[in-house]
Amino acid sequence: QLQLEGSGGGLVQPGGSLRLSCAASGFDLRDYAVGWFRQAPGKEREGVACISRTGFVTKHADSVRGRFTASRDNAKNTVYLQMNSLKPEDAAVYYCATARRCIDYEITQYDSWGQGTQVTVSS
Repeated sequence: QLQLEGSGGGLVQPGGSLRLSCAASGFDLRDYAVGWFRQAPGKEREGVACISRTGFVTKHADSVRGRFTASRDNAKNTVYLQMNSLKPEDAAVYYCATARRCIDYEITQYDSWGQGTQVTVSS
């Protein structure tokens, strides 16, 4: 059974940082690539990052490259998204999802989705 739990969201000021977690239970997350998506009110879901099964290949959307970093901790069966220099436009509900490979951000490539976690960026 594929179960993912997304967590780590919260309220931060512009320029602040958050680390989101995507923890797996009932399966080994190393068997899957993991993508990160976000969705703001009134907007379509947007892919922001993806990390390969090995963790050696990562992809980041242009809008977050240089500020966001995806990583893996095999011992904790968890994937992270470190978000630095947060901007108001980063505010959204963030989701993690499993995939076979980090091909693109087409949602049909992603099989199991975690619970969204809210990120709010405001002064």
